[in-house]
Amino acid sequence: MPEIKELVKQLAEKHGRTRESLLPILQGLIKRERYISEGAMAEVAKELDVSAALVYGTATFYSFLDTKPRGKYVIRVCKTITCDMKGKKQIIKTIEDLLKVRVGETTKDQKFTLLETNCLGWCHKGPAMLINDEAYTELTPEKVAEIIGGYIRK
Repeated sequence: MPEIKELVKQLAEKHGRTRESLLPILQGLIKRERYISEGAMAEVAKELDVSAALVYGTATFYSFLDTKPRGKYVIRVCKTITCDMKGKKQIIKTIEDLLKVRVGETTKDQKFTLLETNCLGWCHKGPAMLINDEAYTELTPEKVAEIIGGYIRK
């Protein structure tokens, strides 16, 4: 836990110790740790002198702030009706078959986590997915197999 305490302190020094600093600090934790643990939330609350409930509420409200351990590559497939109409189900099935996981699961080697998420802002080019911060659009099962294959080889 000392490492998390130091990381939170560094992030607070960078972003400030006001209530407005909460989201950038949580984003910094995600970037470094890939998720926000309960212990990290407690440290943030102490460092910012805010309630643990505020930190927890913020961390669990936003879908891109993970509060569970995730894989090195987090695959987020858009679940809007537009992407659904353009073939999202086939995209999900292709990823599940390739990685041998279901939506919400992480591969045994901790390399991939597959999630569905709300709108990614690419409705005009759906179906769409993000792998970490990289957007992929106009997906087909073949295109997804090629993309995921590239990440498997990394």
